[in-house]
Amino acid sequence: MSDGIVPTLQELIALREAAQRRVSARKGRFGISGASVSPLRGRGMEYAESREYSIGDDVRHIDWRITARSGRTHTKLFQAERERLTLIVADTSPALYFGTRTRFKSVQAARAGAVAAWAALRDGDRIAALRGAKSEAPLPPMSGTRGVLRVLDAMTRWYAQAPADDAGLAFALDHAARVLRPGSRLVVLADASSAAAIDATRWAALSAHHEVVLLLLTDALEQQPPRAMLPFASAGTRIELDLLGNAQRERWDAEFVQPFRRMLEELPKRGVRTAALPTDAASDAWLPLFSGAQAQVA
Repeated sequence: MSDGIVPTLQELIALREAAQRRVSARKGRFGISGASVSPLRGRGMEYAESREYSIGDDVRHIDWRITARSGRTHTKLFQAERERLTLIVADTSPALYFGTRTRFKSVQAARAGAVAAWAALRDGDRIAALRGAKSEAPLPPMSGTRGVLRVLDAMTRWYAQAPADDAGLAFALDHAARVLRPGSRLVVLADASSAAAIDATRWAALSAHHEVVLLLLTDALEQQPPRAMLPFASAGTRIELDLLGNAQRERWDAEFVQPFRRMLEELPKRGVRTAALPTDAASDAWLPLFSGAQAQVA
């Protein structure tokens, strides 16, 4: 079991039942209700379109005609393989490796990522994941339980401790733009400060072509700090933050509370399904967003 500080693969696997209890029924790209059509390929299948080649695509279906014309490798899609891609983007900002209630924000992020992966499996999606790092390539899309387990293994590694090579959420979203295809589902696990640093127009651009779910990991201390002297330890040094006076509390509110509330209010208007996920909330509390609900606080 997790101690709330470091996520374990065992606890992420155990979230499968909670993630898949819901009934999945969405409208597919061909007007079919329910899970996506299966990724079958072969002769006799109806050709649908061609798109740029992604890691993991079958090289036997490269569209040489379009590849030669465009100079970029393209692969053919057939009607039975047009399953949705669910891409999980994991923010690994140092601010996530902290918590005062139940578990660290990083552990809650790992658990929410596991819930997203299991729910995507139920929907018949291919699943991929990435973080903001120049040294680590994204996990390529993969179907089935094997695809989920690869994502869960990554979540346990990424959220065990703050990676030294974190390049930021903006960098991660740049990577995501190269992986996503129109109609994909994007699930972003982010510290509120990281998400607030992304311009609202960029979120809107993502939601124009994809289903975007943004989970804001937060701790009760950030949103409702006590009126007291707060002790912190940093690099072996004890620091006390005075939150007794109004001036300091106003600065705290401007830093933590206002940007958080602003995102919950504004991003849904731009098509981004947004949820606050506190460290002491159920890790699957945000699942209604998969069904099209907008902003919520778990």
